[in-house]
Amino acid sequence: METKSKILIIDDEEVVLDSCAQILKGSNYQLSTATNGTTGLALVQEYRPDLVFVDLKMPGISGFDVLEKIHELDSTIVAVVITGFATVSSAVDAMKKGAYDFLPKPFTPDEFRIITRRGIERRKLVLETIALRREKEMLREQFASIVSHELKAPLSSVQQNIFAIEFELSNILNTEQKEKIERIKTRIDELLKLINSWLRVISTDINKLKDGFTQISISVPVSNALESLSALAERKNIEIDTHLSENLRPIQGDGVSLSEVFVNIISNSIKYSPNGTRILINAKEDGSNLTVSIKDSGIGISSEDLPHIFEGFFRTKSSIETATGHGIGLAVARQIIDAHNGSISVESEVGKGTTFTIILPIPGP
Repeated sequence: METKSKILIIDDEEVVLDSCAQILKGSNYQLSTATNGTTGLALVQEYRPDLVFVDLKMPGISGFDVLEKIHELDSTIVAVVITGFATVSSAVDAMKKGAYDFLPKPFTPDEFRIITRRGIERRKLVLETIALRREKEMLREQFASIVSHELKAPLSSVQQNIFAIEFELSNILNTEQKEKIERIKTRIDELLKLINSWLRVISTDINKLKDGFTQISISVPVSNALESLSALAERKNIEIDTHLSENLRPIQGDGVSLSEVFVNIISNSIKYSPNGTRILINAKEDGSNLTVSIKDSGIGISSEDLPHIFEGFFRTKSSIETATGHGIGLAVARQIIDAHNGSISVESEVGKGTTFTIILPIPGP
């Protein structure tokens, strides 16, 4: 049996309450009314309505105060303002207090029915969104547990046993057997790296990351990334030309995670660039933001693939042919930049290279 949606109408005019009740008579709603804000708020706590109509002009507690209190009690409750003194400024103020919509008096039965239906639909959407978020979080936690305990632990155990066998039989293994063991070790190592990548994507907690923010210079994570990638760049004879404007103001962030962002992006630039080419890194202030660009002259990304490159486990056709990877790095980079209230974008042309641009806010004085 379908549960009736609950509607509460708070208005000091009995004629309005009676007319609204008459309009909704016979509908699949459960209706309650209050003639003042105090009684209305008590009913909100007791009745837990889906939709509340609130008159702005009432004796005692004003409609604006009622809206604010409703939002504090339960932000998912949909509130609609009804008033005979409708102005643009009052509508804006009501929206700031949490109102979903605005219904000026006098209104027709059809207008009231339409806005009631819209309000109830809005409430259902809000609750469905919350339920989906909770379900997604539960799935994320379950998947992380499965990946960690059911896959990573056994593989790690296999890896350790392979190491032990190789050590114990090192004196009697022939060349072919040693090569087979090396291939096994390589495959296991690749699987473990893939599992760690999965865990990194699903376990990134933006709120926890923000808790550790401190003031840092952007040169620190950039330098750390370049240091860890120096050997890779040398092997391909790629020059990394870095230009950081002088006296760049510090940003608020996490140095370790930002280093990971630059490692992910710069390593891609190295992997997908021809030997002997150059990568340009520039950092400058742009008003209240810090902009970092990373430009290469590599294979580029097609216009078809560009909209998807920040999606987890997505790899472009050209990247599959050129280098190994799991399509995780850029997805993690976007999560980290989002946590810093920044943005990351990309421009690219096949055969002419790619430019990543990261914008991070600079804290005010």
